[in-house]
Amino acid sequence: MIEFFFDCSSPWTYLAFHNIQPMARKNGVPIQWRPIMVGGVFNAVNPSVYAARDNPVPAKQAYMLKDLADWSRQAGLTIRMPPTTFPVNSVKVMRGCLWLADQAQMLPFATAAFEAYWSQDRDISDDAVLRDICTRCDIDSPALFAGIQEPEIKSRLKANTDELVRRGGFGSPTMFVGDDMYFGNDRLALLCEAAVKQKGLP
Repeated sequence: MIEFFFDCSSPWTYLAFHNIQPMARKNGVPIQWRPIMVGGVFNAVNPSVYAARDNPVPAKQAYMLKDLADWSRQAGLTIRMPPTTFPVNSVKVMRGCLWLADQAQMLPFATAAFEAYWSQDRDISDDAVLRDICTRCDIDSPALFAGIQEPEIKSRLKANTDELVRRGGFGSPTMFVGDDMYFGNDRLALLCEAAVKQKGLP
Protein backbone atom coordinates (compact mmCIF):
# COMPACT_ATOMS: atom_id res chain seq x y z
CA MET A 1 0.00 0.00 0.00
CA ILE A 2 1.20 3.47 -0.94
CA GLU A 3 -0.25 6.41 0.98
CA PHE A 4 -0.27 9.51 -1.20
CA PHE A 5 -0.78 12.80 0.67
CA PHE A 6 -1.57 15.53 -1.84
CA ASP A 7 -2.87 19.02 -2.52
CA CYS A 8 -3.84 20.11 -6.04
CA SER A 9 -2.19 23.52 -5.53
CA SER A 10 1.30 22.08 -6.21
CA PRO A 11 2.69 21.50 -9.75
CA TRP A 12 5.10 18.84 -8.49
CA THR A 13 2.13 17.06 -6.96
CA TYR A 14 0.38 17.13 -10.35
CA LEU A 15 3.40 15.39 -11.86
CA ALA A 16 3.58 12.78 -9.10
CA PHE A 17 -0.20 12.22 -9.15
CA HIS A 18 0.00 11.57 -12.90
CA ASN A 19 3.19 9.49 -12.86
CA ILE A 20 2.52 7.27 -9.87
CA GLN A 21 -0.67 5.72 -11.23
CA PRO A 22 0.86 3.65 -14.06
CA MET A 23 3.85 2.78 -11.88
CA ALA A 24 1.59 1.46 -9.14
CA ARG A 25 -0.58 -0.47 -11.62
CA LYS A 26 2.49 -2.03 -13.23
CA ASN A 27 3.74 -3.23 -9.84
CA GLY A 28 0.34 -4.28 -8.51
CA VAL A 29 0.51 -1.86 -5.57
CA PRO A 30 -2.69 -0.11 -4.39
CA ILE A 31 -2.71 3.61 -3.60
CA GLN A 32 -4.56 5.21 -0.71
CA TRP A 33 -5.26 8.83 -1.67
CA ARG A 34 -4.93 11.22 1.28
CA PRO A 35 -6.08 14.79 0.50
CA ILE A 36 -4.52 17.51 2.66
CA MET A 37 -4.19 21.29 2.88
CA VAL A 38 -0.53 21.95 2.17
CA GLY A 39 -0.84 25.49 3.53
CA GLY A 40 -1.63 23.98 6.92
CA VAL A 41 1.56 21.92 6.67
CA PHE A 42 3.61 24.99 5.75
CA ASN A 43 2.12 26.96 8.63
CA ALA A 44 2.94 24.18 11.08
CA VAL A 45 6.44 23.10 10.07
CA ASN A 46 7.67 24.76 6.86
CA PRO A 47 7.14 28.55 6.87
CA SER A 48 10.35 28.97 4.85
CA VAL A 49 8.18 28.34 1.76
CA TYR A 50 6.54 31.73 2.27
CA ALA A 51 9.89 33.46 2.75
CA ALA A 52 11.17 31.93 -0.48
CA ARG A 53 8.10 33.19 -2.34
CA ASP A 54 8.55 36.69 -0.98
CA ASN A 55 12.29 36.79 -1.70
CA PRO A 56 13.07 34.29 -4.47
CA VAL A 57 16.62 33.56 -5.56
CA PRO A 58 16.55 34.47 -9.28
CA ALA A 59 18.91 31.70 -10.43
CA LYS A 60 17.09 29.09 -8.39
CA GLN A 61 13.71 30.33 -9.62
CA ALA A 62 14.85 30.14 -13.25
CA TYR A 63 16.14 26.61 -12.77
CA MET A 64 12.93 25.53 -11.04
CA LEU A 65 10.90 26.64 -14.05
CA LYS A 66 13.25 24.78 -16.40
CA ASP A 67 13.11 21.68 -14.22
CA LEU A 68 9.32 21.82 -14.14
CA ALA A 69 9.21 22.14 -17.94
CA ASP A 70 11.57 19.17 -18.34
CA TRP A 71 9.51 16.93 -16.05
CA SER A 72 6.27 18.08 -17.67
CA ARG A 73 7.55 17.26 -21.14
CA GLN A 74 8.67 13.81 -20.01
CA ALA A 75 5.23 13.14 -18.49
CA GLY A 76 3.35 14.47 -21.52
CA LEU A 77 1.63 17.14 -19.44
CA THR A 78 1.15 20.86 -19.96
CA ILE A 79 2.14 22.58 -16.72
CA ARG A 80 2.88 26.26 -16.34
CA MET A 81 2.89 28.58 -13.37
CA PRO A 82 -0.49 30.36 -13.28
CA PRO A 83 0.19 34.05 -13.95
CA THR A 84 -2.93 35.34 -12.17
CA THR A 85 -4.04 32.80 -9.55
CA PHE A 86 -0.92 31.60 -7.70
CA PRO A 87 -1.05 30.64 -4.92
CA VAL A 88 -4.62 29.36 -4.91
CA ASN A 89 -6.97 28.37 -2.10
CA SER A 90 -7.63 24.71 -2.89
CA VAL A 91 -9.74 23.87 0.17
CA LYS A 92 -12.97 23.26 -1.78
CA VAL A 93 -11.23 20.97 -4.25
CA MET A 94 -9.48 19.00 -1.52
CA ARG A 95 -12.71 18.62 0.45
CA GLY A 96 -14.28 17.48 -2.80
CA CYS A 97 -11.59 14.83 -3.21
CA LEU A 98 -12.36 13.58 0.28
CA TRP A 99 -16.10 13.57 -0.35
CA LEU A 100 -15.51 11.53 -3.51
CA ALA A 101 -12.85 9.31 -1.96
CA ASP A 102 -15.05 6.21 -1.85
CA GLN A 103 -16.28 6.73 -5.41
CA ALA A 104 -14.63 6.08 -8.77
CA GLN A 105 -15.10 9.78 -9.52
CA MET A 106 -12.32 11.03 -7.24
CA LEU A 107 -9.45 10.44 -9.66
CA PRO A 108 -11.15 12.13 -12.64
CA PHE A 109 -12.21 15.03 -10.40
CA ALA A 110 -8.70 15.57 -9.03
CA THR A 111 -7.22 15.21 -12.53
CA ALA A 112 -9.63 17.80 -13.92
CA ALA A 113 -8.80 20.17 -11.05
CA PHE A 114 -5.06 19.79 -11.68
CA GLU A 115 -5.61 20.44 -15.41
CA ALA A 116 -7.84 23.46 -14.82
CA TYR A 117 -5.32 25.12 -12.53
CA TRP A 118 -1.95 24.09 -13.93
CA SER A 119 -2.77 23.96 -17.64
CA GLN A 120 -5.54 26.54 -18.03
CA ASP A 121 -4.88 29.12 -15.28
CA ARG A 122 -8.41 28.69 -13.96
CA ASP A 123 -9.13 29.61 -10.35
CA ILE A 124 -10.16 26.35 -8.69
CA SER A 125 -11.37 28.25 -5.64
CA ASP A 126 -14.13 29.73 -7.82
CA ASP A 127 -17.51 27.98 -7.58
CA ALA A 128 -18.18 28.39 -11.31
CA VAL A 129 -14.92 26.62 -12.14
CA LEU A 130 -15.76 23.83 -9.70
CA ARG A 131 -19.20 23.44 -11.26
CA ASP A 132 -17.57 23.13 -14.67
CA ILE A 133 -15.18 20.49 -13.35
CA CYS A 134 -18.15 18.57 -11.93
CA THR A 135 -19.93 18.76 -15.28
CA ARG A 136 -16.86 17.44 -17.09
CA CYS A 137 -16.63 14.53 -14.63
CA ASP A 138 -20.37 13.77 -14.53
CA ILE A 139 -20.55 14.69 -10.84
CA ASP A 140 -23.69 16.12 -9.23
CA SER A 141 -22.38 19.60 -8.37
CA PRO A 142 -25.14 20.55 -5.86
CA ALA A 143 -24.42 17.31 -4.00
CA LEU A 144 -20.68 18.01 -4.02
CA PHE A 145 -21.14 21.59 -2.79
CA ALA A 146 -23.33 20.29 0.02
CA GLY A 147 -20.88 17.50 0.79
CA ILE A 148 -17.86 19.77 1.16
CA GLN A 149 -19.70 21.70 3.86
CA GLU A 150 -20.25 18.59 5.99
CA PRO A 151 -18.42 18.87 9.33
CA GLU A 152 -17.07 15.35 8.92
CA ILE A 153 -15.40 16.23 5.60
CA LYS A 154 -13.87 19.40 7.06
CA SER A 155 -12.61 17.45 10.08
CA ARG A 156 -11.14 14.66 7.96
CA LEU A 157 -9.21 17.11 5.79
CA LYS A 158 -7.72 18.74 8.89
CA ALA A 159 -7.00 15.31 10.40
CA ASN A 160 -5.13 14.19 7.27
CA THR A 161 -3.10 17.41 7.32
CA ASP A 162 -2.27 17.05 11.02
CA GLU A 163 -1.37 13.39 10.54
CA LEU A 164 1.11 14.24 7.80
CA VAL A 165 2.82 16.76 10.06
CA ARG A 166 2.98 14.22 12.90
CA ARG A 167 4.60 11.70 10.59
CA GLY A 168 7.33 14.10 9.52
CA GLY A 169 5.86 15.53 6.33
CA PHE A 170 6.61 19.09 5.27
CA GLY A 171 4.96 19.48 1.85
CA SER A 172 3.12 17.93 -1.09
CA PRO A 173 3.36 15.32 -2.47
CA THR A 174 4.40 13.16 0.45
CA MET A 175 4.13 9.39 0.17
CA PHE A 176 4.56 6.53 2.57
CA VAL A 177 5.19 2.82 2.34
CA GLY A 178 4.58 1.79 5.90
CA ASP A 179 6.60 4.26 7.96
CA ASP A 180 9.03 4.96 5.10
CA MET A 181 8.49 8.52 3.82
CA TYR A 182 9.21 9.80 0.31
CA PHE A 183 8.80 13.40 -0.84
CA GLY A 184 8.40 14.69 -4.37
CA ASN A 185 7.85 13.49 -7.91
CA ASP A 186 11.52 12.61 -8.33
CA ARG A 187 11.33 9.97 -5.57
CA LEU A 188 8.70 7.79 -7.26
CA ALA A 189 11.16 5.12 -8.43
CA LEU A 190 12.45 4.72 -4.87
CA LEU A 191 8.90 4.67 -3.55
CA CYS A 192 7.76 1.93 -5.93
CA GLU A 193 10.89 -0.12 -5.23
CA ALA A 194 10.09 0.03 -1.51
CA ALA A 195 6.44 -0.88 -2.15
CA VAL A 196 7.39 -3.90 -4.24
CA LYS A 197 9.86 -5.08 -1.59
CA GLN A 198 7.24 -4.75 1.12
CA LYS A 199 4.71 -6.59 -1.03
CA GLY A 200 7.14 -9.51 -1.34
CA LEU A 201 7.54 -9.91 2.42
CA PRO A 202 5.80 -12.92 4.03
